[in-house]
Amino acid sequence: MNQDVVFRFAEVTEAAALAGFKWLGRGDKNAADNAAVEAMRQSLGQLAIDGEIVIGEGEIDEAPMLYIGERVGCGGVGVDIAVDPIDGTRMTAMGQGNALAVLAVGEKGAFLKAPDMYMEKLVVGPSAKGVIDLNLPLLDNLKAIAQAKGKPLNELSLITLAKPRHQDLIHQLQDLGIRVFAIPDGDVAASVLTCLPERNIDVMYCIGGAPEGVVSAAVVRALGGDMQARLLARHQVKGDTDENRAIGEHEIERCLNVGVPVESVLPLERLVKNDRVVFSATGVTAGDLLAGIRHHGQKWHTETLLVDGLSGRVRRIHSTHRQL
Repeated sequence: MNQDVVFRFAEVTEAAALAGFKWLGRGDKNAADNAAVEAMRQSLGQLAIDGEIVIGEGEIDEAPMLYIGERVGCGGVGVDIAVDPIDGTRMTAMGQGNALAVLAVGEKGAFLKAPDMYMEKLVVGPSAKGVIDLNLPLLDNLKAIAQAKGKPLNELSLITLAKPRHQDLIHQLQDLGIRVFAIPDGDVAASVLTCLPERNIDVMYCIGGAPEGVVSAAVVRALGGDMQARLLARHQVKGDTDENRAIGEHEIERCLNVGVPVESVLPLERLVKNDRVVFSATGVTAGDLLAGIRHHGQKWHTETLLVDGLSGRVRRIHSTHRQL
């Protein structure tokens, strides 16, 4: 993949972020997502690639989606694409921080192909690579991470999602003296932060969406970090009601059809086969990873993180757009 095409992926997430930003604070997360989806689809259609969406977004939130199997691009190098046009639609709708437009691009067959379902995720940066094991209790992992980083357990910083399913865990970790940063949504940004030493986030743990998990795995691998994950059916996460079990059993069937195990630990190499990936994220709202969209008169300013795993380059791109 040449550098011209690599840079064009930044334009794709910029377009999605700008489109979603129109719905900032308007209370309609699906409208924000829909706008970002259409902008991303149109931008991808202009690239010199033969692309396939291998994991998309939307089914969990009943929102629009770039559907799995959709072909994008106008012809060229064959690539697989994992997308989340807005990671943080609720935050965008409510005017909250840390919303991003994100995508990851890899060679054909590079990414795990799985339904849009829930995924348990454990992420660390390069200094703790190789010490995590999602088969073990989280506390055992935290002790191993602390040892690898040469710090006591009560100096660890963990980031997670502020969801009811995590509340007991958050209180348990805080009782141990571990710093816990609970964010409303946005575990892609949280995963990236573990790989940036200046951010002082040691570990990300949560149960969130599988699309975000695959996108996170791509950038974590490109940045030299580590990740393990486990797919979970809806009734295992949202409660064992008749409706959730019916959906969960359908998710399990879809996983079996594509040869992906449910409840089994998936190492980073299973999520993303190599580090020859491109990751692009553009801030929609201001957050810990990226600035949000700002505007002065008729000029709109974006910040994008572009990671090229093949060259090892990590770029922050500040762009000015003449109109939204």
